[in-house]
Amino acid sequence: MEELYRRYRDWVVRLAYRFTGNEDLALDVLQETFLYFVQKFPGFVLTANLKTFLYPAVRNLSIDVRRKSARYQSTPAEHDFLKTLEAVEPDDSGQSRLAAVLAHLSEEHRETLLLRFVDDLSLAEIAEAMEVPLGTVKSRIHAALSILRRDPRTKTFFGNEDP
Repeated sequence: MEELYRRYRDWVVRLAYRFTGNEDLALDVLQETFLYFVQKFPGFVLTANLKTFLYPAVRNLSIDVRRKSARYQSTPAEHDFLKTLEAVEPDDSGQSRLAAVLAHLSEEHRETLLLRFVDDLSLAEIAEAMEVPLGTVKSRIHAALSILRRDPRTKTFFGNEDP
């Protein structure tokens, strides 16, 4: 169990952070995910990549944690103070441009791309993890890549291809 924790903890935290947008909440999800896994462990039989088992748990726990944290809203005075803070200008690196474009994709398209190209899951593993048909995964990846190819901020990532 300790080896599985070491092997997958960073992936779980990155995935949880993508859902929650908060480092502390992502760490909470990490704890909850492995607690859930330990509870399943005595009769657990792994029939696929462990990421396909963990993904729905991380997603659902992240949504739950994010919903619970939303209950703790700032006071009007705190809200006004936050408005007065200067916005940080994003740097002009390719990574920030790509992040900005990814933020405009639908959650399904963004998550499918990240599972494929960041987490390196196969199309079948993504379909299983997201609990959608394989064709849906393929169409989401195709649609998301088409959007990225057309966006002027990300054209350089695709070389000299014309969409």
